[in-house]
Amino acid sequence: MPQLREAEARVAQVLLDQGVELVHLSVNDVAALAGTAQSTVVRACQRLGFHGYQEVKIDAARDRPSGLEPVSDPGDGVVGDALTQTIRAAMEALAGLPATLAVDELRTAAERIDAASRILIAGTGLSGATAVDAAYRLRALGLPVDLPPDPLTAQLAADLLPEHAVCLAISHSGATRSTVDTARRARDRGATVVAVTSYARSPLTEVSACALVAGGQDLVFGLEAVASRLAHFTAIDALTLALRALRGPTADHALSVSAEVTAAHSY
Repeated sequence: MPQLREAEARVAQVLLDQGVELVHLSVNDVAALAGTAQSTVVRACQRLGFHGYQEVKIDAARDRPSGLEPVSDPGDGVVGDALTQTIRAAMEALAGLPATLAVDELRTAAERIDAASRILIAGTGLSGATAVDAAYRLRALGLPVDLPPDPLTAQLAADLLPEHAVCLAISHSGATRSTVDTARRARDRGATVVAVTSYARSPLTEVSACALVAGGQDLVFGLEAVASRLAHFTAIDALTLALRALRGPTADHALSVSAEVTAAHSY
């Protein structure tokens, strides 16, 4: 602590005080508790030997009791407990959606996407599957979608977005650097950024015009990661239904074409 600057020391003290509860906090939350800027939090974490705040959260998650013992015998009931806890985590994530996913934000996101000249979708890691699902669903509604295969291509695509474009950025933590950088480039280009995330305050929401907040804030590893993705899939489903209502016959025609293509590839 004596080797840290005053603001960095305050950050370190917050990290010590919160301990395993850091899994509940975004980088902005820690900055607020320490009375400093987000950049200072990241710098303090680096001075402490971490790559950044997210790595601190990962260590905190590893120290957090999971409630499950290692499986030594499939017949000892642990597997059944694992299934029960996974289902419980998923149900809790879905039950919390009405409290975090604002209808006004969902309406705004649907209206902006409906009017978009192009939709760039960004998501990596565990959010990559949600990004693929979102791209398929929006394309099936007849919308012009671009899902770059890697973060560098995504940032290039963001820099080349046309007018009236939308960037749909998906990140559980809201602090995935490549996704946030893509969203920031899209915003600087004049595009509307729509975030799908588990945190209402994060680097991603700072550059977003609207945020679809879904998923518990303690989701880092294990059961929670599954619950987080499920909540994000549900947010995308709700967005898709809202868009179908907005687009009317155009969406119905596109969906009929999608159904024909699907049927052609089925036995």
